[in-house]
Amino acid sequence: MAGPDPQSLVCIGAIAGAFGVRGEVRIKPFTDAPEAIGDYGPLYTEDGARCFEISLSRSVKGGLAVWLSGVKTREQAEAMRGTRLFVPRAALPDPEEEDDFYHADLVGLRVEDLNGADLGKVRSVQNYGAGDFLEIFRPGARRTALLPFTLAAVPKVDVAGGRIIADPPVGVFEDDEESRPARGARQARRRGRGVNEDPPEGGDE
Repeated sequence: MAGPDPQSLVCIGAIAGAFGVRGEVRIKPFTDAPEAIGDYGPLYTEDGARCFEISLSRSVKGGLAVWLSGVKTREQAEAMRGTRLFVPRAALPDPEEEDDFYHADLVGLRVEDLNGADLGKVRSVQNYGAGDFLEIFRPGARRTALLPFTLAAVPKVDVAGGRIIADPPVGVFEDDEESRPARGARQARRRGRGVNEDPPEGGDE
């Protein structure tokens, strides 16, 4: 049976290495609730070629210890360190709140101002410790822009229409390095919800 379309896959976790000696793997979930990684059915590799049934074992430092089908030994588990795990977007439930959005649904949306002028596309959702930001790619610009993901700055999100309407604060779309927040913790939320793709952490116990 053919696997899912890789373009439809959303990353919900990454393998950080082996846990113990019996084939358990340590997973860093990118879901709002760590245990939710087991709620969406089989997990896939990024290309959709490998599929794993998942069984939660226990909470561990930095994530969860889980069993993945086909992984029987510590050596097999350790060999998967760094592997990102995906589910089809269709497996994720619709957000419960009107102003909640999965990060995967925001990435790629075109950005327009209140007059319909093109401002770029959403490259990622970031958090620098003072709220969520949409990172906007602008062709020809020296750097991406960081748009606060608030109702004031983003009055409309039209996922079905493939766009957001922005009313950006002064300076957001200027090439001014001082207007860029310092880099810090990576997460995302406004009304942003869901999958955060941080690099996996290593180490086992």
